Amino acid sequence: MRSASFANVGQLLRINLHDDWLKITLWVVGLVAVIAVAAAKFGDLYGTEAAMKAIVETLRTPSMVAMFGPFFGTEPYHSAMIYGSEMTVFMGMFSAMMNIHIAVGATRAQEDRGTVELVLSRSTGRQSPLLAAILELAAVNLIAGVLESLGLMAASVPGSDASGDWLFGLSLAAFGMMFGTFTLLIAQLASNARGTTMVSYLLLAALYVLRMVTDVQRPQWTRWTVYGWIELTKPYVGNDWMPVLWMAAVCVLMLLVTVPLASVKDLGAGLIPARAGRGTASMLLRGPMSLLVRLERVSAVIWILGMFVLGASYGSIFGTVGDLASSSGVLGNFLAGTSKAAGIHAIVLSLSGTLTSIFAVVVSIPAILVILRLNADEGKGYLEMLHAKRPSRRHLSLVFLIFAAFIGTVCLAVAVLGLGLVGNQAMDQPIALSTYMRGFLGFWPAVMVVCAMAALLSGCAPRFQKVIWIVPVYGFISLYLAGLMNLPKWTRRLSPYGWVNSVPVGTVDWATFSWMTGLSLVLCVIAIECYRRRDLALG
Repeated sequence: MRSASFANVGQLLRINLHDDWLKITLWVVGLVAVIAVAAAKFGDLYGTEAAMKAIVETLRTPSMVAMFGPFFGTEPYHSAMIYGSEMTVFMGMFSAMMNIHIAVGATRAQEDRGTVELVLSRSTGRQSPLLAAILELAAVNLIAGVLESLGLMAASVPGSDASGDWLFGLSLAAFGMMFGTFTLLIAQLASNARGTTMVSYLLLAALYVLRMVTDVQRPQWTRWTVYGWIELTKPYVGNDWMPVLWMAAVCVLMLLVTVPLASVKDLGAGLIPARAGRGTASMLLRGPMSLLVRLERVSAVIWILGMFVLGASYGSIFGTVGDLASSSGVLGNFLAGTSKAAGIHAIVLSLSGTLTSIFAVVVSIPAILVILRLNADEGKGYLEMLHAKRPSRRHLSLVFLIFAAFIGTVCLAVAVLGLGLVGNQAMDQPIALSTYMRGFLGFWPAVMVVCAMAALLSGCAPRFQKVIWIVPVYGFISLYLAGLMNLPKWTRRLSPYGWVNSVPVGTVDWATFSWMTGLSLVLCVIAIECYRRRDLALG
C-alpha cells in the first residue's frame, strides 16, 4: 500500500527537472559564480597584514556583525577567515531563497495550476508529487554544494583548506535544504502558492532579524535562532560540522511532519482553510482598484509592517557607535579633527545609506509581485469578468501599476522612518529625521524604474516577465560586493540602484532624480500600450 502511494516518483522527478532546468541552472550557476569570483578576489583585496587588521576591526563593529554575523578569527589573520565571515550569512540568504522558489513551484504552484490533479488521474501515487519535490530539492542542493566547494578549491583563497571549502559548500546546501523543507511544510498549510511564498519569506526574514539581534546583543543565544547555525560552522576558523548535522536533523523532522500532513489534506486546498468571504460584495468594490486593494490588503500590511520592523531593527544598533568610536583605533583615526558628535553622525549616515540601498532592493519585491500578478490572474481566468465589463485594458494595467508604485513607495518610506526613529532613540544626540529621508528621496526613483521595467516585460513579453527578478538580485549583489571587492563603478550602474548618489550623507541629486523619474514614466506608458495591444492569455 505504501509503495503504491509513491508510484512513478522517478518519472515525476524527471518531469520536474525538465520543467525547471532553466531556473535551476540560473540559480546554481549564479550562486557558484558569486562564491568563486568573490573568493578569487579576496587574496588581492586583503593581501597585507595591515589591510586584514583594518577589515577585521570593521567586521567587529555592531553594524557589520548585524549584517554578516560575528568574526570568529584570531591572529594571525588570513584572507580565508575574512571571506568566511563576510560571505556565509549572505550566501545562506540566497540559498534559502533558491529553495523557497523551487519548493513552491514543485508543490503549491502545480496544485493551483491543476497539474497535480491531472497527474494523479493516471497511475501515480498520492504522495508521489511531494516525494518528487523532495528529491528535486535534495538533488539541486547537493549539486550546488559540491560545485560551490569545488569553486572555492579552484579559487584557492590564501589560508583556506579542503575541509573549510567543503564545509562552506555543504553547509549552504544543508541550510538551503532546511528552508526548502520549511516551505514544503507551509505548502501543506497554506491555501495557495502566493500564501506559501509569502509565509516562507516572512519566516526567512524573521529568523534573519532574530539572528541579527542576538548576534549584536546576546551572542550566546544565536544557536537558538536557526538562521545563526550557518555562521556557527565557522569556516576556515573552527570548521565545525555540528551545525550541519543540526540542519540535517531539522530537515528530517520537517519531512516526518510534512508527509503525513500531505496525505490527509485535500488536493488544491490547505489544512488552514481560507476565511469564508461575504455573501454579497462590499459597496467599496466599485472598480478594479478597490478589488486589487482588497485582494492585496493582507500582503501589503505584512510587507509594510515587516519593512518598518527591519528598519527599526537596524536603527537599534546606532547607539553602539559612540562606544565603538572610543574603543576602535580605526574609527578613532577617522574621527580625528572632528567633534565626537559630528564624527558619529557621519558614521551613522554612511551606514544609513548602505541600509537604505538594501531597503530599496527589498521593497522592489512586493512591487514586482503586484505587477506580475496581472498576467498570472489573467492566465488563470480570474480577469474574464473584468474584461467583459466596462474597464478597459489600459485602465486595468494602470491600476496594477499604481498599486505597485504605492506599495513600493510606502514600504521604502516606513523602512527609512523605522531606521531614523529607532536610531534616534538609541543615540544620545539624534539626527534630524529629514536627513534620513534624503535616502528615501534618493532611492525612490530607482524603485520606480524597476517597477516600470517589470511592467514593460509584463506588457510586451509576458512569457519572459520573470526575467525582471535578475534586476533586484543583481542590484543586491552589486551593492553588497562593490565595497567589499572594490568593483568598478560601472558594475553598480548596470542596475537602477547603482545610479543613486551617496544619500543621506549628501543631498539628493535632483538631476538624477528627475531623469530616472521621467524614464520610469516613459517605460510605464510604453508598457500600458503594449498590454492594450497584445493578445490576452485567458485560461
